[in-house]
Amino acid sequence: MDLEELESLRKQAKERIEKINNEREWIDTKAYYLGKKGIIPSLLSKLPKLTQEEKKIYGQSVNTLKVFIEELLEQQLKTIKEREIEKKLSQTTIDITLPGKFEIRSGTVHPISQVIDEIIDIFTGMGFEVAEGPELESDYYNFEALNIPEEHPAREMQDTFYISDGFLLRTHTSPVQIRVMEKREPPLHVICPGKVYRRDSDITHSPMFHQVEGFVVDRDIHFGHLKGVLTEFLRRLYGENIGVRFRPSYFPFTEPSAEVDIQCVVCNGKGCRVCKNSGWLEVLGCGMIHPYLFSVVGYDKEIYSGFAFGLGVERLTMLKYAIDDIRLFYENNLSFLEQF
Repeated sequence: MDLEELESLRKQAKERIEKINNEREWIDTKAYYLGKKGIIPSLLSKLPKLTQEEKKIYGQSVNTLKVFIEELLEQQLKTIKEREIEKKLSQTTIDITLPGKFEIRSGTVHPISQVIDEIIDIFTGMGFEVAEGPELESDYYNFEALNIPEEHPAREMQDTFYISDGFLLRTHTSPVQIRVMEKREPPLHVICPGKVYRRDSDITHSPMFHQVEGFVVDRDIHFGHLKGVLTEFLRRLYGENIGVRFRPSYFPFTEPSAEVDIQCVVCNGKGCRVCKNSGWLEVLGCGMIHPYLFSVVGYDKEIYSGFAFGLGVERLTMLKYAIDDIRLFYENNLSFLEQF
């Protein structure tokens, strides 16, 4: 086959490929020209019979023809698919005024956020203001300034996430108390809500959870003020008839210290599995601010006194809504979240 015949074959291929109307014809045409027994392989099979000079010219011409056919086929396949899409669109009508097939489910505020908002509302209603602090905290503010030196056993209770030497993810919101007192003079009535972090995870503990620190500093503040504020808070949160009791405890940053229990919300104090048949549930820790903290921030302990308390929001939320697994708060299960 001479070069004129190759040119004739080129024109013929162009006409045939441009007339293809569907993928079946396209496949057949591709096999006709490029398949194992197709035109192009047939032309290339003649190369061994040619001289070296003829091979160079003829082989180059056949390869050029092959590339030309491949490009035509690729372009025609694209055209065929575009036609099919246009045909489907022309035969399909969509009434955009019809309602959707699926119900649009509106979101709700997360139960933890709801309880945080409720806590803030209760305390601001009692004259408290809200303060915030960094979640990446220094060892000084998280421990030392709160009367927890390096060798103190309370550090072992914290299960701390250390970031680098001297810095960590705060284990409680109490550092905000020091930061506020450093910058301001009494009287102070402050709550500090926020995220805290500890290396603990099971059905009642999460590595990240929420706390609310609260404190009052003024002249002549005593333990009776502490009991009155927290009793009022818990009764506003759980109902006027909820029983509240204070038990002696220990915290490095308060003296004297106490833990606060409420009457079991499940059995109403009768005793059940949730309260371990005691009729009571622990909800928060508190106490009178330790004089050491006043010395750190430069307050005169002979003039000022104060109390502080810390509560876990997840625990209060679990008790408020009778939730027995803390992991439900973070699994994004819509069936659970929609209840709130």
